Amino acid sequence: MIFLTFSTGTVRDYDYINKLEREIKQRSYSKTTLSIYKTCIKHFLNEIKDKPENLNRDDLVDFILLLQKQKKAPKTINLYKSIINFFYKEILKSNLEVDIKLSKEVKKLPVILNKIEIKNIKNSIKNTKHNFIIMLTYWAWLRVSEIINLKVWDFDLENLTIHVKWWKWKKDRMTIYPEKLKNEIIKRSAWKEWKDLLIESERWWKLSPRSLQNIFKKSCNKAWIKKNVSFHSLRHSFATHLLENWVDIRYIQELLWHTNIRTTQIYTKVMSPKINNIKSPL
Repeated sequence: MIFLTFSTGTVRDYDYINKLEREIKQRSYSKTTLSIYKTCIKHFLNEIKDKPENLNRDDLVDFILLLQKQKKAPKTINLYKSIINFFYKEILKSNLEVDIKLSKEVKKLPVILNKIEIKNIKNSIKNTKHNFIIMLTYWAWLRVSEIINLKVWDFDLENLTIHVKWWKWKKDRMTIYPEKLKNEIIKRSAWKEWKDLLIESERWWKLSPRSLQNIFKKSCNKAWIKKNVSFHSLRHSFATHLLENWVDIRYIQELLWHTNIRTTQIYTKVMSPKINNIKSPL
């Protein structure tokens, strides 16, 4: 067995991590991505007793088996495999082929809130700003990282569209919002510069993802919703509701910016039974 856990990092470990950090920053990856890569590689380096350059494929398989013994989820193990591949190819410039078969991940369907539950959540929120955040997220299909970064200049009041910048994979996209939110957007944009955030904290700082998750969780509790939902469930729910209203799935794919139609098709599996149980007239 090649593994030995160290309580603290060594000088060589810091050298690898510094190289990794420079490479990630050079590629303009997000801070979250950098943190995940560093955490995984630090764990990898702490578990091996030899230099990573001296390891072979069997050693890497042993590390994966160790992760399984540590009861890491399949999704987490697959993440480790991808990051180790990146580490060997881009940092060590190694020809070692980490051709380990990926673990089978449990595919879970997204948890969806029905339209009545969405309405109950809206009615349960007395704070105007919190209500606006939840409804804008739902109607514009936004991610938590997107709504906290929205600026005044991202909104087109005439065409009722939002230019979402620098979202997942560093690509811009366009989305829509209903006219019923227009007056609230105008109100929140008043006296602000074009480059200012549309929504901020009480101290005029950027809201944190955790704060929005807490707002959503409290509103669900007030609405007596017992489903295991998260802030991202608002995005899942609206996509499903559009399918139930017979909106073309290709249009939904474009607005959600899914590269593969199969990603969008998952919502067909959680549609209302009233839609799924329709029988052909033949």
